[in-house]
Amino acid sequence: MARPTGPRSWATSRLFAAVILLDLAVCEGFVEDLNESFKDNRKDDIWLVDFYAPWCGHCKKLEPIWNEVGLEMKSIGSPVKVGKMDATSYSSIASEFGVRGYPTIKLLKGDLAYNYRGPRTKDDIIEFAHRVSGALIRPLPSQQMFDHVQKRHREKYIDAASELIVYTYFFSASEDVVPEYVTLKEMPAVLVFKDNTYFVYDEYEDGDLSSWVSRERFQNYLTMDGFLLYELGDTGKLVAIAVIDEKNTSLEHTRLKSVIQEVARDFRDHFHRNFQFGHMDGNDYINTLLMDELTVPTIVVLNTSNQQYFLLDRHIKDASDMVQFINSILDGTVPAQGGDSILQRLKRIMFDAKSTIVSIFKSSPLLGCFLFGLPLGVISIMCYGIYTADTEGGYIEERYEVSKSEMENQEQIEERKEQESISGESLVPTMQEPKDVLEKKKD
Repeated sequence: MARPTGPRSWATSRLFAAVILLDLAVCEGFVEDLNESFKDNRKDDIWLVDFYAPWCGHCKKLEPIWNEVGLEMKSIGSPVKVGKMDATSYSSIASEFGVRGYPTIKLLKGDLAYNYRGPRTKDDIIEFAHRVSGALIRPLPSQQMFDHVQKRHREKYIDAASELIVYTYFFSASEDVVPEYVTLKEMPAVLVFKDNTYFVYDEYEDGDLSSWVSRERFQNYLTMDGFLLYELGDTGKLVAIAVIDEKNTSLEHTRLKSVIQEVARDFRDHFHRNFQFGHMDGNDYINTLLMDELTVPTIVVLNTSNQQYFLLDRHIKDASDMVQFINSILDGTVPAQGGDSILQRLKRIMFDAKSTIVSIFKSSPLLGCFLFGLPLGVISIMCYGIYTADTEGGYIEERYEVSKSEMENQEQIEERKEQESISGESLVPTMQEPKDVLEKKKD
C-alpha cells in the first residue's frame, strides 16, 4: 500500500498516534497504584491486585494485559477493583498477603485472599475474578445442572491426562479406596501423591488444572542435569541447586547438599508452590548457563523461564540461613543477575561462539587448525597479493622511466661521438661545452 503524503496525511498520522496514546492512558487509568494505605482501606471493596517487582521480566510482560483487565472490568461494571502494588517497596504488606514470587495475582475479598495461578491472559484473569468474587456456594437448581458441573470437572481431568500422560500416571477412584490418611473437604477432588504425602488441587488457589499437574509432577528434591533443568522451565518455579563434586567427600560438599535436602523436606508446605530443590554434580553445565565460573561447592537459584539467577549473599551455615536466603529472593532484596535482555543475548552469542571454538580445539586440534587456519591463510595470501601487486607495479613503472631516460642519454652520447669522429676531434672534454665554443671549433 502506498504511503500517504502531504499535510493532510501527516495530520492524520498524528491524530492516529494521539488516539493510541490516549487509549493506553485510559487503560492505565483503571488500574490503581496502591500504597501503604491500601492495607487499612481494602476491606471496603473487592480487589484484584498484581504484586510485582520493577526488575521482573514476567511482570513487565503482564503489565499491558493487566491494563486491559482494568479497562474491561470497569467497562462491564464489575464490583471488583483492579490495582497493582510494587512488592519491593511495600514488602511488609506483600509478605502479610503471602507474596513469595513475582508477579503474584490475588483477589482480596474481606479477610480472604485467593491466589490466581492460571494462564496470564486477559480472559482467564477476568473469568477468575468473576468466579471468586461471587457467592462461595452457588445453588444447583436441577439434576441437569449438577450433571453439567460434574461433567465439566471430569472433562478437565481427561484433558489434563491426555496432555500430560507422557510425564506421569493418572488414576480415578471412589472415595472408599482412598487411603485413610487422606482428608478431603469436597468431592470430586484431584490429588497428586509424591514425597510420601499428597497435594489437593484447589481451583481458586491453583488455577488451570493442566498447569497445576505440570508444576507438581516432579519430586520436591531431584538430582539435576541439563535435560531436567530444561523440563523444569515449564513449571515456572525457581530451582535451588547445591552445586557439588560428588566424588569429593569433604564436609563442605556434603553439608550444602544436606542443607538443601532439609529445606526441601521441612519447609515443603512453605515453598513447594514456588521452589524446586536439588543438587548437581559438577559446575560445567551451570557455568554454561550463567556464562561465569562458579566455585564448587556453592548454591545457586535459577529462574529457568527467563535465564535469571541468584547467587549467595551470605554464608549458609544451616537450613535457617537457606530459608532466609530464599525469603530474600522472594521479597526482592537479593538482586537478580542474568536475564534475557538484548545485552545478555549479545553476550550469549559471543560466549557460545567462544565456547564452540575452544571445544573444537580441545577435542581435535588438527580439525580446529584446518577449519580456522585455512580461511585465515587464504585471506592473508589475498591481502599480501593485493599489497605486493600495487607496490611492484609502481617499482616497475619507475624502473621503466629510469631506463628510458638512460637510453636517451646514451643515444645522445653516441650521436655526438659519431659527429666528432667524422670531424676528427676527440671526445675531450667529456662535459658539454657551450654552444658558441662548439660553433667556433667547427669554423
